This record gives sequence, C-alpha cells and structure tokens, in this order.
Amino acid sequence: MDIFLGVVIGVSIMFAAMAARSRFLDFSAQSSEDYTNTTPNFDIRKHLNGPIACEGVIYGPTGRVTSRFVAEFHAEWEGNEGRMTEHFRYDSGVVQAREWRLSLSDTGKIRAEAADLVGVGSGQQMGSGVCLNYTIRLPESAGGHAVDVLDWMYLVGNGTIINRSQFRKFGFKVGELVATLRPLEVNNMDGQEDVA
Repeated sequence: MDIFLGVVIGVSIMFAAMAARSRFLDFSAQSSEDYTNTTPNFDIRKHLNGPIACEGVIYGPTGRVTSRFVAEFHAEWEGNEGRMTEHFRYDSGVVQAREWRLSLSDTGKIRAEAADLVGVGSGQQMGSGVCLNYTIRLPESAGGHAVDVLDWMYLVGNGTIINRSQFRKFGFKVGELVATLRPLEVNNMDGQEDVA
C-alpha cells in the first residue's frame, strides 16, 4: 500500500510540475500584457493590409520539419472590419486557399472567423505583439482533426512580422509553425513582384 501511495504522489507531483511549466515557462505562458510597452506598435489594420508575402515551415510532434510553404496573402480593411485571403503552395505540391474575416475593437480585441474554424477565434493586439486563439479543422489530407491553435505574431523594426503558432490536441503539442510575413509590392512597370 505504501508503494501505491508513493506512486500516486509521484504522478501527482509530475502532473503539477507539467502544469506549472506550461503556465509559467512555456510558449503558451505569454500574455498580451507582456508586450504593452514594446515597439513598434502592431496595428493589424496597417501591418496586415494589402499584398503580403509569406514563407514558413511546419514542425511535427517530433520537432522535425514536416512541410515547407510559400504563400501570398491579400488583406483589405474598412474601418475595423477586415478580410484577408491566403493562397498557400506547399513543398508537396498541395495548394490551399483560405479566407479570414477579422474585426478589431477600440481596445485591440480581435474577433476572427474562417470557414475551417470551429467556432470563432479571439485575440488581442498590444504593443509589438498580436495573439490569436482558435480551433481549426485540418484538411482531410492532413487527417481532418480539429486542433487548438495559439498564434503569436511579432512586428519587427523593418515591418516584417514573425509568426509562431503551436497546435495542440487534448492539450498535447502536435505541431508548430514558424513563418515570416512582409509587405509585397508589385512593380507596375515590368509586372514583377518585389518584396518591400
């Protein structure tokens, strides 16, 4: 009986340590308030606007890269209401199109909707950071699972946005995305796209 009690106590301590790590020492421990006084100020109406170039990688649960992609986004805003289309090209040859509908409140709260979301996403912009939380249903080619996403974007001095997202199922990390987003300017004289 003493051995059983020792195992129960040991397992309880292990789970408590894991919960504490997740709450205070993990990627998910960030809050918008952590970025209150950081600059440059990230305003999604300004920095997620017009044509945007994106490149990124997706890591699987073992930490190895499972997919690479390039994408072109286009966002438009009318006041605090925005629409952003995304066109992805993955290294596997798969192409994907998505569309976000975004609303921004006067306090920086974000409401996000998309066809592949389960429910509505929510977030906050503050200082140089933007956070979004949502549940997304993966394409059937990726298993069709619904996963919880914690999406953080950080604005750096040259206008580039660094995006890091973690995907979780039943609380366990099953993937991660790291990407860059930056304004894409179209040179009207020769029709070629130049990155600003």
